[in-house]
Amino acid sequence: MNLQIALDRLTRKECLDVLRETEQFVDWIEVGTGVIKEYGMAIVREIKQAYPHKTVVADMKTCDAGKHEAAQALEAGADITTVMAFSADKTIIDTLKVAEDYGKRIMVDLLGVTEQKRIKDLQALGVDLVSLHFGKDMQSEGQMGTDLFSLTQGLTGLEVAVAGGINIDTLPGVKEKRPDTVIVGGAITKSDNPYEAARAMKGLINQ
Repeated sequence: MNLQIALDRLTRKECLDVLRETEQFVDWIEVGTGVIKEYGMAIVREIKQAYPHKTVVADMKTCDAGKHEAAQALEAGADITTVMAFSADKTIIDTLKVAEDYGKRIMVDLLGVTEQKRIKDLQALGVDLVSLHFGKDMQSEGQMGTDLFSLTQGLTGLEVAVAGGINIDTLPGVKEKRPDTVIVGGAITKSDNPYEAARAMKGLINQ
């Protein structure tokens, strides 16, 4: 099970400082949407150059112009870029084709998806990596419920990441659902001790 650190609502310096502290515990590095909007592809490029052995995820949240945005992120060094599940099928197909050309991957963000049918349709298009996403604004109204996992239950050939306010207390319940990747943001990046927070979470994942 991978630990993906989400770098969001941070300055460039904060991103780099957190990565220096947590590098040994994280498997995937997500350059968050807000960070990309602030610093552009330059920070994706900088992080990939600094951590070439890590999988870098550019959380572009693409919903249109898929061919162009996927190429932007992957040319900058991202190994994975994200596209929204509600995008037109053509957008998703275009991003998948670009990723194939680069030998890289697309993660489809399931934010807002409420029916498994859409995920089956995505698989039919060639999608094999999705993110179950309990959004930031939704988190302000309560914790992620385990029913989120019902969207992918019973589906085969699908790699699943999960994100949504996960912390050391909620991680055991998430781990029980056996996702392939656990995405953690503020519980590490906003911690007084990111090193210790990442160490504890990776340790729990590895138990």
